[in-house]
Amino acid sequence: MIERVAVLSDIHGVLPALQAVLAEPEVAAADLVLLTGDMAAGPQPSATMDLLAGLGERALWVSGNADRELVTLAGGGQTEIPDPIAPWAAGQLTPAQLERLAALPATASVEVRGLGPVLFCHATPRDDEEIVLADSAPARWLEVLDGVDPRVRTVVCGHTHMPFTRLVGGRTVVNPGSVGMPYGTAGAHWALLGGSAGPAIQLRRTMFDTEAACKSIMDTSGYPGVAEWVDTFVRNPASDLEAHAVFAPLDGR
Repeated sequence: MIERVAVLSDIHGVLPALQAVLAEPEVAAADLVLLTGDMAAGPQPSATMDLLAGLGERALWVSGNADRELVTLAGGGQTEIPDPIAPWAAGQLTPAQLERLAALPATASVEVRGLGPVLFCHATPRDDEEIVLADSAPARWLEVLDGVDPRVRTVVCGHTHMPFTRLVGGRTVVNPGSVGMPYGTAGAHWALLGGSAGPAIQLRRTMFDTEAACKSIMDTSGYPGVAEWVDTFVRNPASDLEAHAVFAPLDGR
């Protein structure tokens, strides 16, 4: 039984955002850091992987679609990632880092105090790029959660970069939002689960100096389009309404 779990998703190679979250006292004190995918596809992929690797056995990694696709790109394959930074990021990772990404599981199950067995995945338990949203129809949620062990009453996912909690079919679904590429509000989003006191599920946000982060990324990343990338994803993140307009048609509604 794990007492406290800090959930970090969709870091996307934004090192200053990750550093800010890891510096949070409650993250530093968490018994487990659960990484729900898309760690490295961004402007500082190798340094991000190194920092996460430094967490050692205190971190549990789950694969995201971008992690899987970075491995494919590094091997000379093709993917449908719309962000052109991905092929560049794939080329920055070391063989050991790529090997680690290739070996990641699609899901992980952890017993968390106050919640019981919790299932962690990237998009849905059955698919690492399937779209479900806070306002997706109950029937859609029941479809994507079909086959999940009935003892699991909490499912944690990422992928859409928008934090929410949602009750469906007697289960609580949690999306911590994105550490490195948030949609909706600025800051690095994450979640804190478990504990014997206070809410067992907390959506959290860590604010950091955006301009300093942009400068740090531009000074250290070799990506040719880094200035435009940080302006789009770090300095001026998409609103929740803009992101929803893109994602909603993809959830089967």
